[in-house]
Amino acid sequence: MNECRHVAIIMDGNGRWAKAQGKPRTAGHLAGADNIRTVAIAADELGIKYLTLYAFSTENWKRSADEVGYLMKLPAYLFGRYMEEFLQRGYRIRLIGDLSALPAATRKVLLDAAERSQANDGLNLIIAINYGSHDEILRAVNDYAADVAAGRAEQGIDEAGFEQYLMTKDFPPVDLLIRTGGEQRISNYLLWQIAYAELEFIPEAWPDFTPEVLRRCVDEYYGRDRRFGGIKNE
Repeated sequence: MNECRHVAIIMDGNGRWAKAQGKPRTAGHLAGADNIRTVAIAADELGIKYLTLYAFSTENWKRSADEVGYLMKLPAYLFGRYMEEFLQRGYRIRLIGDLSALPAATRKVLLDAAERSQANDGLNLIIAINYGSHDEILRAVNDYAADVAAGRAEQGIDEAGFEQYLMTKDFPPVDLLIRTGGEQRISNYLLWQIAYAELEFIPEAWPDFTPEVLRRCVDEYYGRDRRFGGIKNE
């Protein structure tokens, strides 16, 4: 049986969840931020070692300035409210994405959380913020080309070598990708890393993604036959 070590989640449906309750979209984003703590604890209890959450994509800048501004404040809310508990539980905060484009205050909150937790060896809670897989892969290609031009690397590279140029170089491949909110697309998320991941698209919006729903998804994962392109012996 293949262990479910790395779960990645596209946290979708916050706005629709809020609209269904007659609330502004910001109420959905706030509920979604609170749910990160709940799901992180549940993932840890299920033995998941890496939990990668799609917090903000490179395409999300297209949203209204007010909504983007609100989203940029949520890391301060999340870590202001839950950081001490995360530290006590041994969680390590990791970051992927182009942090340089974030507001200075947002970037500082994220980097401080990562630095404060860097010695922890429990759940790796990975926040993908201003992240896009196309951007990541292009950066990796350009970095590799620059290393070749400077004589730091030889021309010709295998998969393992290329992965060392990715933002996720310290993480194992994704075992299970979950998208909440009913949509069935990947949205430029971890395209390299999910090559052989199991995919689950579920109707529950992110604020309704409970520990029970996570367990259901993980149980579904363990019920699948992962062959990685091979054929199971009969």
